[in-house]
Amino acid sequence: MNIQFLMLIQLFFTVLFGIYVFNALKTHQSGKVAVSKDNKKEMEKLRQMKSISLTEPLTEKSRPTKFEDVIGQEKGIKALQAAICGPNPQHVIIYGPPGIGKTAAARLVLEDAKKRERSPFNECSKFIEIDATTVRFDERGIADPLIGSVHDPIYQGAGPLGASGVPQPKPGAVTKAHGGILFIDEIGELHPIEMNKLLKVLEDRKVFLDSAYYNGEDPNTPLYIKEVFDEGLPADFRLIGATTRNPDEIIPAIRSRCVEIFFRQLLPEELEIIAAKAIEKMGLKISDKAIKLVGKYSSNGRDTVNLIQLACGIAINDERDEVSIEDIEWVIENGQYYPRSETRISDKPQIGYVNGLAVYGANMGAVLEIEASAKRVKLRKGVLKITGIIEEEEISSTNKKLKRKSTARSSVENVVTVLEKYFNIDCDDYDIHVNFPGGSPVDGPSAGISITTAMYSAIKGIPVDNMVAMTGEISIHGNVKAIGGVNAKIAAAKKAGATRVIIPRDNWQDSFKNIENIMIIPVSNITEVISQALLQESPKDISITFEPDVDVIAAEALKL
Repeated sequence: MNIQFLMLIQLFFTVLFGIYVFNALKTHQSGKVAVSKDNKKEMEKLRQMKSISLTEPLTEKSRPTKFEDVIGQEKGIKALQAAICGPNPQHVIIYGPPGIGKTAAARLVLEDAKKRERSPFNECSKFIEIDATTVRFDERGIADPLIGSVHDPIYQGAGPLGASGVPQPKPGAVTKAHGGILFIDEIGELHPIEMNKLLKVLEDRKVFLDSAYYNGEDPNTPLYIKEVFDEGLPADFRLIGATTRNPDEIIPAIRSRCVEIFFRQLLPEELEIIAAKAIEKMGLKISDKAIKLVGKYSSNGRDTVNLIQLACGIAINDERDEVSIEDIEWVIENGQYYPRSETRISDKPQIGYVNGLAVYGANMGAVLEIEASAKRVKLRKGVLKITGIIEEEEISSTNKKLKRKSTARSSVENVVTVLEKYFNIDCDDYDIHVNFPGGSPVDGPSAGISITTAMYSAIKGIPVDNMVAMTGEISIHGNVKAIGGVNAKIAAAKKAGATRVIIPRDNWQDSFKNIENIMIIPVSNITEVISQALLQESPKDISITFEPDVDVIAAEALKL
């Protein structure tokens, strides 16, 4: 009886288990059918979406396809080719304002390198592009599109390997770029931790990933995963970083590993070429006067194409085959475009007025107006006023913050010392006002000789040659010290109409002899500057001996 009862119970549970398995299989089968139906439906939607295609926007039509299309960057491209296309390509940082062709040039240089016999790049070399502003550091390490990450078994969607307790490496951009170029746009915005990881990859040319779930002794671990964790993912690429920041804003660790190349701001006539090509690709016509207006109000190639596209849209909607100047003016007014500031030198010599030179942004030169006035006072001490400068600057690093008096103000104080010591001018006898007009606060030591010339001119009443521009730091011993950005400053002076440029002798390059329509004058001390810059002055009129470490009382310059 007991045996029969047990057999009945066993039979009952067997039937229940059979029913459960049958229902499970039935549900699974119906689930597969449902998934299959849903998959078919979504695939049809995807095909329909892919069948829809709009016309190519003008920005894509205007994208450079050869080096000649990258207007105005011949020197930058040549430097980029030298760094990338040789047998030992280098890492590169490209500095320059937005919309001037940095990304396009990088793409074209890789294609050029692939054709070079001695280049290590080949047809399989990829150009992987990533924007540093979109790369965010993930403390959990779940996702890192730049360096790569590990999908641990605890995370949803780990798959069969996750069910077996095996972590899965996910390659990042550095591995995808293996054997090619990794282009990081706005590299100056990269998170500091991501930057440190990148530096390690550049050093090792590999990516090493970690996971608490990795066990090299686990027999379930596939061989390729074991090799990835033990030996690292390959990441042998060349980095090209692009930035609109100044070099001193980029951390030294990445700068020291890269060749630095500078792309310049586009000139109005170069923007006119871009505008004309964009109009041609639209199949329309435009007057020369309208083209010049585009060059005046555009700041870069991207601005130019956008402005032209809107103007073309107006003409096309009105069923016209020519873009009129009224169309351009309408876009400028409604798009709130502003004319480019094109400083020209003064048309006549003035007392206390000097054409200084400055550099701003990514190595862009500009003429800096510096003016000074001086009035002799009696029965009281003179007052020194300085306007148009940064009064105080703040320097921040990862763990400290420093404040210091601005270098422009310090330059003025250095000038006072030089005038008193070497020209025997007591500045306390004068109310002196030094001004930097233009609206933008000025900082930097390179205006030193310009300030000296302006103040000396104002005190002595001698006009400054308006065809001369100058740049250089002044020491309290009257020596002219080297400065940065000299090539950009010379280009700005030439464009502004200057015929002579005074620079520090330490900045002299033999190539300056070949610059047309302008004379570059290297100087070592302030007497040479005064002799070259002031009218009615000559070297024989000034007799001063300079000894950097000894105070020397000098004879006064030409007396009026």
